[in-house]
Amino acid sequence: MNYYDTSANKAHFFVGIMLRNGAQELAQVTQALTDAGYQFQDLSDDELAKLHVRHMVGGMPPRLVNEQVYQFNFPEYPGALMNFLNTLGEKWNITLFHYRNHGAATGDVLAGFEIAEPAEIEGHLEALGYPYQLVSGNSSYRTFLTAG
Repeated sequence: MNYYDTSANKAHFFVGIMLRNGAQELAQVTQALTDAGYQFQDLSDDELAKLHVRHMVGGMPPRLVNEQVYQFNFPEYPGALMNFLNTLGEKWNITLFHYRNHGAATGDVLAGFEIAEPAEIEGHLEALGYPYQLVSGNSSYRTFLTAG
């Protein structure tokens, strides 16, 4: 379980639950939480939550920033990170960075940038040449990693 406190009267918990009976057991857990009056999000199908957010809960910026967040597939070869930093790192403030690899040919990277609009950076992302997608609207990111 991961936790962060957002105010004097509200907190968010990120809890992983292993289900043995799939949909039937999920329905029971969902009903029990509802009956107890808890608000919750089922993140079972949220790959961003599974790969990155669960490891970063509470890692919110100390101030509100105009942040755009992207998920990348970094190639696993020497110089890949330096290429990323040389292409993007000096142009925008990198607000978050999380790397995951499980022995694959690519690493999964979540990176945030302090920019107002995606259009400001997307030409540079194309030049970088790594597959990417904008994930700033993802609900687990918005719940657990943003200050606003």
